[in-house]
Amino acid sequence: MEQLLELFDFGPFFDNIGAILDGFWATIRLSAAAAVLSLLIGTILVSFRVSPVPVLQKVGAVYVNVLRNTPLTLVLLMCSLGLSDTLRLVFSQDSGVNYYWWAVLGLSGYTAAFVCEALRSGINTVPLGQAEAARSIGLTFTQSLRMIILPQAFRAVVAPLGSILIAMIKNTTVAAAASYAETAVVMKQFMDDPTFQSGALPLFIGIAVGFMILTLPTGFFFGWLAKRTAVAR
Repeated sequence: MEQLLELFDFGPFFDNIGAILDGFWATIRLSAAAAVLSLLIGTILVSFRVSPVPVLQKVGAVYVNVLRNTPLTLVLLMCSLGLSDTLRLVFSQDSGVNYYWWAVLGLSGYTAAFVCEALRSGINTVPLGQAEAARSIGLTFTQSLRMIILPQAFRAVVAPLGSILIAMIKNTTVAAAASYAETAVVMKQFMDDPTFQSGALPLFIGIAVGFMILTLPTGFFFGWLAKRTAVAR
């Protein structure tokens, strides 16, 4: 009984709650920036994929197929070790700021491939007659995409976009590959500390609950938004 109580002793977890919350704050900062940037890049990519210009279609298809089939850890390593450390492409002389933005860029570039494909499936739900009607009143491809097709595509894929963003939040746990310290790095530091071994199980539970606090409201929000914006056909 005493051994069981020792396994679930949350004392060490709460003693270090400040460092753990700092790790989650780093996760939130990374997730928020990557969410905005991945939606932006994904929207540009899908405009390439449905463009009437064959070169743009090829560029969009190559980008999506390469990023979607490459492990995220490899993408982040390429950003930090390849582009930042080897090619000396830096955002800031402050290493913390520099690796933060490389982690944001790597995670955004990877997630954008999935956002693009979700939006492309949304575009396929828009009746062809609407694009033809847009052309008949003189709208260009860019105008019809921006004013008629993309707004309906976004409404059709709100729920899948929510799932992609939830996956992205969980994917931040490999941001250590880009030398960015977030929740997973904080957890590993505690696990490597011999004096913290007795608090390992509460630490796992606490970190899991922390991620659920981030992802569950996101899921509920996108579920609510999907119902509010559902297109009646």
